Amino acid sequence: MYWKEMLGAIAKPDKNGKTYELSTDYKFEGLQEYPRPQLQRSSYINLNGLWDYRVVDGKGRVASSGKIQVPFSPETQLSGVKFRMLQPEDTLEYTHRFTLEKVKKNKHLIIHFGAVDQVAFVSLNGVNIGLHEGGYTAFSFDITDYVVEGENELKVKVRDYTDRIGYGRGKQSLEPCGMWYTAQSGIWQTVWMEWVPAAYVSELVITSDIDTASVRLVMKVSEIKGKVNITSSNQDLIKSFKVDEIKDDKVIVTIKLGNYRLWSPEDPALYFITVDYGKDSFSTYFAMRHFGVATDEAGIPRLTLNHKPYFMNGVLDQGYYPESLMTPPSDAAMINDIEVIKSMGFNMIRKHCKIEPMRWYFHCDRIGMIVWQDIVNGGTKYDMNMICNIPTVVRPFGNTRDKNRLFLKFTGRNTPRSKEIWYGECEETIKQLRSVPCLGAWCLFNEGWGQFDANACLEFAKKFDDTRPYDSASGWFHEGCGEIFSEHIYFEDLKAKKSNKPYVISEYGGFSLKVGNHVKRDAVYGYKKYEQAKDLQDAFDKTMETIKSLEAQGLSAAVYTQVTDIEDEVNGLMTYDRKVQKLY
Repeated sequence: MYWKEMLGAIAKPDKNGKTYELSTDYKFEGLQEYPRPQLQRSSYINLNGLWDYRVVDGKGRVASSGKIQVPFSPETQLSGVKFRMLQPEDTLEYTHRFTLEKVKKNKHLIIHFGAVDQVAFVSLNGVNIGLHEGGYTAFSFDITDYVVEGENELKVKVRDYTDRIGYGRGKQSLEPCGMWYTAQSGIWQTVWMEWVPAAYVSELVITSDIDTASVRLVMKVSEIKGKVNITSSNQDLIKSFKVDEIKDDKVIVTIKLGNYRLWSPEDPALYFITVDYGKDSFSTYFAMRHFGVATDEAGIPRLTLNHKPYFMNGVLDQGYYPESLMTPPSDAAMINDIEVIKSMGFNMIRKHCKIEPMRWYFHCDRIGMIVWQDIVNGGTKYDMNMICNIPTVVRPFGNTRDKNRLFLKFTGRNTPRSKEIWYGECEETIKQLRSVPCLGAWCLFNEGWGQFDANACLEFAKKFDDTRPYDSASGWFHEGCGEIFSEHIYFEDLKAKKSNKPYVISEYGGFSLKVGNHVKRDAVYGYKKYEQAKDLQDAFDKTMETIKSLEAQGLSAAVYTQVTDIEDEVNGLMTYDRKVQKLY
């Protein structure tokens, strides 16, 4: 019977357990790689490095100040600060001075921020240039009119409200314990600049169509001016291209392809092209693949890749590192996690409650790893008993409609402002990631965290991308919409259930083992706890055999929890520091 394990998982570990310094072996080399692989220009100025910072508390007092290593949050080891968690009433202020030898005539200078958690106010040389809300998506400003030759002073003021207003926060908590991790704040992805001509491409949407052997480029441009040219070093790739439409600030181009291979995890074929728009020139890439839903020969609804049923054997990935939290310490760190996952036989990663730097998605594209992307959860504070603990216990009883009516009042999305925030963050997330070839599905809500009106939210999301399946509610609060029916099953027997949609076990496993001095804290959080590595491996092997057998019975995909240990959680395939691979 699973009740004992269930109650043990609900119980929180001792939050006063002793903590330890822990880090991976990856060498930090400044994160100098170009951060946006699908719109890459030769003009590139990386602003990562030592900046000045200070924290001003709610009473106007300076609580901390000094140097900080950007792009690492002040709560991380690699920032060099090791500041306590920023509180909702605090303001984190950054100052950075950079020198321009020359301001280029007839060109624009754009500054880009990969992500700043949660609300960023940006000024340059004393002039306010913009505000961005949301801690996980990229944003940019044209600073041409505000820069000068010689020294320039950039300031970024940050407020991080965590769960007070409704912004996306993922797994961050001001009281980390169990499944909730240390909250972080401020700049946590690369800051960079680039020079562009007056007429340039500011956004690019790439849609491949394997049925017509074509690729569609929708380019948002600053000016309707300049001819389009597209080239590739692969002489057999491009048969022709034509400009289909020029309207308002959009230029739409269709490329007809010659010889190409379909993308899959087994053959991750990518194609790189150069696009010229007048004097603007950049490189990009695409893949030819299609993600969808269809019934197989037995009439079972299936997820498909390139119009064929394809079982997606996935793993849950939170993307945390002990020395840097949500910021990968290096390109090598990202690559290693993906390659280890693939070496274990997984072909899909569910990116959970987080958006990664764009280079992470590029590595999934080229290594061959399907990604299911969560819209980052937010909202105000959750009642975890009402939306997690009790629903887990009562899952076998009652119908979904009754449970939703009872429990969805406690999801932290009861204010108009928090709902407005979700719509804005969802739109930005989809627009940022919709051109990524490996992205195979969207997940709108996880276990009711910030969930509200999934039908309306799904309709909204599809305005920005209707080319992939949606899991509108992963876990248990299903609202009858989306292309996928998914459940989280940690304590019951794993089964393939009948459904009129592809049936997915979108979380299972959570097998836990504490490994020596490779833990962050003297605590153990997980769903099924083991004392010996052999017992853990045996349980894992048996469970994976079960998952394989369920495919024939109608299971379309499954997601094992999880890639690495994180703080209290010791349920990873690897330890938090990536130094021990616990399962093979």
